[in-house]
Order: sequence, then C-alpha cells, then structure tokens
Amino acid sequence: MRFTRLHFLGLFFTIVFILLIIKCTNPNLTLSHSLNAVDSVLTPNQKWNTDSILVQSAKVDSIFLRTRASIKLVTNDGQPVKNRVVSVPTFADAFPDMNDVQLATAQRLGLASVIANRSEAIKHSDKLVYIGDNPFYKVERLHQSIPYLVPRAATLLNEIARSFIDSCASKGVGFHKIVITSVTRTQEDVEKLRRFNSNASEQSCHLYGTTFDIGYNKFERVNDPDGTQRPTEWGTRLKSILAEVLNDQRRLGTCYIKYEYRKPCFHITCR
Repeated sequence: MRFTRLHFLGLFFTIVFILLIIKCTNPNLTLSHSLNAVDSVLTPNQKWNTDSILVQSAKVDSIFLRTRASIKLVTNDGQPVKNRVVSVPTFADAFPDMNDVQLATAQRLGLASVIANRSEAIKHSDKLVYIGDNPFYKVERLHQSIPYLVPRAATLLNEIARSFIDSCASKGVGFHKIVITSVTRTQEDVEKLRRFNSNASEQSCHLYGTTFDIGYNKFERVNDPDGTQRPTEWGTRLKSILAEVLNDQRRLGTCYIKYEYRKPCFHITCR
C-alpha cells in the first residue's frame, strides 16, 4: 500500500493525541524528571562510569603512574644528541581550549569551595600542595595568586617542567627552567584583578586550584656556580620547545591549554 500524505498526517495526530493523554495523566512528567529518576537508580560506580571528566581523570592517573622513559643524550659514536626543534604549526590552533571547557573540569576536580581571601587559604592546606620551592621550575613573585595547587595539578606541572628540561637537553639547549606566572587565586584576588583587567573572568579556573600559567617569554637559565655564567637562550627557541612539550601533554589528554595573547602565557588546567 502506498504511504500518502493523509497516512502521514493520521500517524502524526495519533502520536500527538497519545502524548497529550500521557501529559494529562502525568502533569509533572518532564525530561529532567525522567533523567533524575534514571540517575536515582544508578549505583555510584555506574554514575562514575558515565562521567566523562572522572573517566578521563582516571586515565590521566594511570599515565602519571608510568615510569618515566630515559632520554638518550649521546649517540653510539659518543657525540651529543641534538634533535631538531619542531614546535607546533600555530600556537592558537594547537592550544584552543576556552575558559568554559576548562572551567567545567576545574569545578569537578578542584576545590569544592573557592577560597575567599589569603587568611582563609590555610583552611584548605590539607587539599593543596605548596609549589613555591621546586628544582624543576621557577615561580615568579606572585601578586594576584598564591603558590598552591591541588595534588593532580602539581603532578602535571612537575611532569611538564621535567619534560621541558629533558627536551632542552636532547636538543643541545642549555639547562633552563620554565617560569610560573600565576597559580591559584582567591575570590579577593579575582575581584582585585577585574578592577584593572576587564578581560579577567569572574568565573576563573584559577579559583579551584587546578590551573596555572606558564610564561612563554621568560625562562630561567641555570648555570654551574663554579663555571662560566651563560646567558639565556634565544626566547623563541625555548618557546617552541615548551610548545612541543605542552602539545604532547594535551594530546595525551592530561590537560587543557589556552594560548593567551594579552598576557604572554599558556593557561593550563589539569584533567
């Protein structure tokens, strides 16, 4: 039998009529109500398995538990290894993760409540790791943030810093450390920052202890105190090496990264 327009209209109005009856008999029935009903019968383990943020965080944990691979600094004939600096095609395309993407993860994996001010920060000391003194990176003098991160963000930062040092060594570049320009902010810090920076977001990822900024125009040269004091390498070269390291981490799924123009830094949130 040929399916005509009259058949289609008849089927359409039949479905509408059935839905109308269901709505009249169950006036409180909505999509959110149905979803909540399904959610209420899921076990905690089932809920965890359907949460993409938590699933990814477990994958990241397994990545960081692996033994670090050793790097080869000398060729078979005894010559120092000097790999090419590749960088990324464009910084903006390689690191496009906007604030809303990073914020959703920061709110789930970071502090349950934001820190109101510096004096309240001590109440969160059991949930944060101090990063101000570390052999792999330098934290510059902070004015609008405090040198603390949640443990998984501190682990990510260590991995990035160590990989940068390894990458510099494998490319024949001297010992340099990355410089951290911003870390965790209190609510008071964000309010002060917004007074003179209209682009600063009120909903900042930095509020949750999951986010830090690495400057791409400043690096610290580490010299032998008893040897020749050497100047910092060409900044563009170091920026390219850092971009390679960050691109590797982002592809592994360990973090979100946004390349910032106004403030010369990579804005990074752990996953």
